[in-house]
Amino acid sequence: MVFGATTLLRHTAFCVNLVEHMPITKSAKKALRGSDKKRVFNLRRKEVMKDASKDIRKMATSGDAKKAAAELSKAFQAIDKAAKTGLIKKGAADRKKSRLAKLVAKAK
Repeated sequence: MVFGATTLLRHTAFCVNLVEHMPITKSAKKALRGSDKKRVFNLRRKEVMKDASKDIRKMATSGDAKKAAAELSKAFQAIDKAAKTGLIKKGAADRKKSRLAKLVAKAK
């Protein structure tokens, strides 16, 4: 891939901005490792929650209300887990569940 002078400069500047502060002490290194593990876990949990919600929305809008109602408990479970661990706030979880339930009820 060939970069022009300005593209290369922008690309280099962007990469430099991505470099985070590197830990120096042993405890900071350990904290960074833990933080990375938690980040992956949280991203995965958030993705599961979003996918479940998306699936229900697709089913409800396509007229597959019975299937959407059956999948509703899985979405609720994913949302509740995200709220329990602090990934999203309790009110946000309640709002998401309410809107999904309302959508499924409307589709029936």
